[in-house]
Amino acid sequence: MNWTGKLLGGLIGLLATRQPLGAVIGVIVGHLFDRQKSSSDASRDPDVQRAAAEPGDANAIAERFFRNTFEVMGHVAKADGRVSEAEIAAARAVMAELRLDAPQTEAAIVAYRRGKEPDFNLEAVMLALRKACAGRPDLLLAFLEIQVRASLQGSDMRGVARQRLGRIATLFGIGTIEFAHLEAVLRLRAGQGARGGAARQANDSEKLADAYRVLEVGPTATDADVETAYRRQLSRHHPDKLKANGLPESMLEHAKQRTQQIIEAWDVIRARRGIAN
Repeated sequence: MNWTGKLLGGLIGLLATRQPLGAVIGVIVGHLFDRQKSSSDASRDPDVQRAAAEPGDANAIAERFFRNTFEVMGHVAKADGRVSEAEIAAARAVMAELRLDAPQTEAAIVAYRRGKEPDFNLEAVMLALRKACAGRPDLLLAFLEIQVRASLQGSDMRGVARQRLGRIATLFGIGTIEFAHLEAVLRLRAGQGARGGAARQANDSEKLADAYRVLEVGPTATDADVETAYRRQLSRHHPDKLKANGLPESMLEHAKQRTQQIIEAWDVIRARRGIAN
């Protein structure tokens, strides 16, 4: 049985929750991709040596998504010239949360090593992925989220790593504001707040700043404006609305998680401002 679709589902499940159950749910959802596999396999040549998958070919997208996920993870980790133990641990954590078996783990490691090679063409690979995912922008956002999350865990997304991830966002058509918003959401989810051993007060201050970024509103906004921004974000990311607009079933758990983050951001701001519930 082809397992790449299941892995794609697992990756998406990994975004939906930090618990292993999220990956398990994703694997079940990802099984839907495997059912669409044709009787013959496509060519397995490297991305830059073959044409991009036709939009709508879910199985080909799943294979490319999985391979590119670990290639780019390795590429970003090596961007500053060396891969740290923390970055290796971050990649291993993704593999572990996906509960990959031995062959799957080996495939992920091979892809990770390929991404570290000096001739790895990030732009060509990302443009091929964008073409393959035409009409499915949520998959591209999910891909970027996985990379940002791994980089935050591995290097706090410092230096060249941030530049490479920003370049991926640009190639995907994701603007700088949305990219900054994504980072803020993931930092808030991870509970990182202030970096290093900062004091509790600084940590709380950073958490509040992240909450404002999640709602896409400034700290000088009025209470009414903040509440309006909260309701706007809640409406924009509501799972039912996104599903009605064509969001794949595999993304619904991710949408629910994003909605929860918006609610948590509102609670942080509301508590600080003393806004009545």
